[in-house]
Amino acid sequence: MTAYVEYYRVSTDKQGRSGLGLEGQKEAVRRFLRDGDTTIQPPFVEVESGKKTDQDRPQLRAALEVCRKTGATLLIAKLDRLARDVAFIAALMKSDVRFVACDMPDADPFRLHIEAAIAEEEARKISQRTKAALAAAKARGVKLGGYRGYDLTQEQRAAGAERSAASRAAEASKRASALSPIIDAIRAEGVTSASGIARALNDRGIPTSRGGKWQAVQVQRFLALVG
Repeated sequence: MTAYVEYYRVSTDKQGRSGLGLEGQKEAVRRFLRDGDTTIQPPFVEVESGKKTDQDRPQLRAALEVCRKTGATLLIAKLDRLARDVAFIAALMKSDVRFVACDMPDADPFRLHIEAAIAEEEARKISQRTKAALAAAKARGVKLGGYRGYDLTQEQRAAGAERSAASRAAEASKRASALSPIIDAIRAEGVTSASGIARALNDRGIPTSRGGKWQAVQVQRFLALVG
């Protein structure tokens, strides 16, 4: 039996209010917990960027303090929900608080360092792509921001669709970066069929991008995407 303190993080106020992203994390934790496991206190939920440290995140700081006082293990749905900072992850691994990520519960320190590095680099790339897309839209005369009392022109709507597509592409790239090493590890174990890989991903508690179970066809689409 293991005692856990749950910690969840969403990146925007909108996600926090709507539950977007939060429900998927909670579902991953529910699938991870085994009979006899316990959770201490209500979950800690943060609405904040993953690039900030625990000093800038009061809910994470509080969760870590509960772990220290009770000896419980910090439980997160995905490593990047804890942080997108290699130095932060490394410091936490050396601290007096144990933590487990549901998407890689058996990962050793070397694997955690690699995944943290991937998350940090992907965050940097997403930031660069977003800034470039916004700069390009601004250069074309697109008014950025919320409703300004007038209807958008066809050109502005097209620019908005372009930014949305860029955002989806960035998210897909991030997902591919995170999943590719895991699928490579599954293949190294001798599992090569799409259905077998799907079962292995489900057994590891790794959800699809929509938080559901993997099917063979989804694995085939992912493999076609990453080549």
